[in-house]
Amino acid sequence: MQQPFTSRDVVSLTGITSRQLQWWDERHIVVPARKGRRRLYSMEDLAEVAVICELRHRGFSLQRVRKVMRFLQREFGKRLAETVSGTSEYHLLTDGKTLYLETSPRQIVDILKNARQPMLTICLSDTVRQVRAEIRAKKNSGTSRSSSLRKLRQAS
Repeated sequence: MQQPFTSRDVVSLTGITSRQLQWWDERHIVVPARKGRRRLYSMEDLAEVAVICELRHRGFSLQRVRKVMRFLQREFGKRLAETVSGTSEYHLLTDGKTLYLETSPRQIVDILKNARQPMLTICLSDTVRQVRAEIRAKKNSGTSRSSSLRKLRQAS
């Protein structure tokens, strides 16, 4: 089992504030394990926080984020990080009303062609890979570095 991440680690890796993280726990959006009063996050929790950060950055309300996370849980029957750790590319597409989860480039193109309004697409696999790469880089450097996720978010 991988060593858990503290709230401070999650804040450092994703750029989220500690208050947001606490609020998400209180609202049962991402619920970490506990050791006494400390929150301890697994890799799966961290991946979900990164995806939620991406959705929030793209303008999703927290209510909509909950809907997306429930949809992903129903579709896969397991945690997001476990699902997208394979070789397939998972893309989440939405027009604001309907959610699509696709791995086939042909299906993605068909959805985009037939869309009657703009579609938002997020590559879930890339988001999870970015988190894992940042964790590896942080372990290799041995120091706290600014997050690549945060840099990407600030650049856009």
